[in-house]
Amino acid sequence: MTGTLYGIGTGPGDPELVTRKAWRIVSEAQVIAYPSAEGTGSFARSIMAEAISPDAVEIEMPVPMVSGRAPAQSIYESGAATIRQHLEAGRDVAVLCEGDPLFYGSFMYVLARLRDDFTTMVIPGVTSMTACASAHRQALVARNDTLVVIPATLDDETIRDRIAMAEAAVIMKLGRHLPRLKFLLDGMGLTGKALFVSHASLPHENATPLAEAPEEAPYFSMIIIYKGADPWI
Repeated sequence: MTGTLYGIGTGPGDPELVTRKAWRIVSEAQVIAYPSAEGTGSFARSIMAEAISPDAVEIEMPVPMVSGRAPAQSIYESGAATIRQHLEAGRDVAVLCEGDPLFYGSFMYVLARLRDDFTTMVIPGVTSMTACASAHRQALVARNDTLVVIPATLDDETIRDRIAMAEAAVIMKLGRHLPRLKFLLDGMGLTGKALFVSHASLPHENATPLAEAPEEAPYFSMIIIYKGADPWI
């Protein structure tokens, strides 16, 4: 008998937003794996710290914060190989992932390497996108609206075209791109319809109109744009 591979959505940061199912599986798992930002520890693990058994084996995957896919893919390859050994020995492995495992989630890279050989289950989590909308009490979409999700790493022309495609837009992974995006959206006449959020669901959450956003933002921050009228009116 081989073990089961679980992809665990840990939500945006507040441990109380973790589902009961995710908490139970993590508390029972013999092996816990998680990515970490090289040198700064694992945000996903910090969310689930109280659920992890002191007897659990932990597998850290330190992902280098550099451009290019190759360095990160090498870490996931190595991590998946270690996870494989535990699964083959009959031990269940829970892989922690911020937000939802399949919404820009790191778990998908482990899943792609192991899903054909082992039983797998994905436990959804609250996404940063919905947590940021909740922070502003702002609808993402309503009725027949469409929503586009845009990585801030795209070029200006592509971002402008994607925003034009839908009634609402979410721009993720802001970090150093925030000043450029503020200038771009101001030129599109959308500053008044844009909201900024960083550290959603955490005690130091910052939810403001984009015009009042700081000049610098962490990687895990977001802009929400709703071009239509208030959907509940």
